[in-house]
Amino acid sequence: MDIRKKITFTYVALSTFSTLLLCVIVFVLFRENNRYHFLKRLEDRAKIVASIHFQNDPEKSKYYRELKKNGLEELIEEEEFVLKINSANSFDYNTNLNLPNEFYTNVLRTGEDYFEVNSKYYLGQVFKENNQRYIVIVAARDRRGKTTTIFIAKILIFGGIAFILLAFFLGRFLAKRVINPVARITREVNRISASNLHNRLPEVKNSDEISDLTETFNDMLDRLETSFEIQANFINNASHELKTPITTIIAESEIMLLKERDVSEYIQSLENIYNQASKLGNLTESLLKLTQTGYDGKKQVLDIARIDELLMDVKSDLDKIYPDNRVSMKFNFAPKDSNLLLIPCNKPLLELAINNIITNGVKYSDNNEVFVTLSANQEMIKIAINDIGIGIPPEDIPHLYEPFFRGKIATKYIGYGLGLPLASKIIRMHDGEIQVQSEQNKGTIVTIVFNKSKIKKINIKNSNVES
Repeated sequence: MDIRKKITFTYVALSTFSTLLLCVIVFVLFRENNRYHFLKRLEDRAKIVASIHFQNDPEKSKYYRELKKNGLEELIEEEEFVLKINSANSFDYNTNLNLPNEFYTNVLRTGEDYFEVNSKYYLGQVFKENNQRYIVIVAARDRRGKTTTIFIAKILIFGGIAFILLAFFLGRFLAKRVINPVARITREVNRISASNLHNRLPEVKNSDEISDLTETFNDMLDRLETSFEIQANFINNASHELKTPITTIIAESEIMLLKERDVSEYIQSLENIYNQASKLGNLTESLLKLTQTGYDGKKQVLDIARIDELLMDVKSDLDKIYPDNRVSMKFNFAPKDSNLLLIPCNKPLLELAINNIITNGVKYSDNNEVFVTLSANQEMIKIAINDIGIGIPPEDIPHLYEPFFRGKIATKYIGYGLGLPLASKIIRMHDGEIQVQSEQNKGTIVTIVFNKSKIKKINIKNSNVES
């Protein structure tokens, strides 16, 4: 069963239940109201009957009889009985009355009670005159009450059926109004595939759940389109970058195998093959490291490291690769707060990420000064890497994290465009973020921020790291 039918049937079921409950309540209240007013009329007659019985004056008795006859509306099958009470539990019994003993018992005990049989009501009340008590019983058939009760029951039955039928059509209309926007989204989504990811759902201006769903789906399409473009660029660039050294090696080998050559030519050829093989090896290693971080942005965290010690290890590695580098480290924290520098991480990967960023600063500033500043507090750990280099054009900044992307002014430097994308994935894996600020020909500031509210909580007392 589809959702539209479920909504319709659910609406009809709820409407039927509520209508039935309302009809029952109205019917019961209406019947009780009829009974209440009819018993009040019997009470008035019981008082007049008692007055007529107690009067010894014929004129007054005549007056009450006339009042009862002309002043009160005539009742159907009206009967009157006056029974003398002899003691607390005995009275003069009238054989014309076939009433249960409980009725008399209640009248004697409470002073008033009624009994109903076949729409005929018997009302009994106790009256007292000259230290003598009497039971006055007035009986009549409430034909009007029965007729009006049947009439209201018919109205409720036919009205309820009509309302249920109306609820069915209203339910279908409601289901259509609710489901149509979702059905429209489904139709639009079915038209979108990998070949036309640029298509978007029409925007809905109403600020409701359907509008939020449309906006969320369009955002997802934006991310998917970007991912597909990055994947396509990655495959194209990776194919090109891998194909070039392989083609060069094959071509160089074929040329050298055509005929015998001098030793110097073999040496030169081997040098060319070695250079291309080294380039291919470095590229393959970078691709493997990029894959190592995983596509889901998650990696098992194994270590708890001090970020200042990790930076010093990075500096030590840089000194081996670039002995004349001009990287300066500055740590802005007090010794007593050194525990704030602890971070759960995959240490080799995090070292690799920071190393790549600092190395970029050294390379693209032509070995000019690079300043690395570390600061920490209760909320975050921040690393700022500032170089005085070629900078990044504004139009290149949105593409910095795309594998193999290299800006126009960076093409004169050796590289593959994998360092920053790799660093970004590793830092994101550690619940951190990278912020890049750059101005062309003036330099770049790369800020790495680890928000401690997002980082997994660690127990410093149980860690194996010495502060």
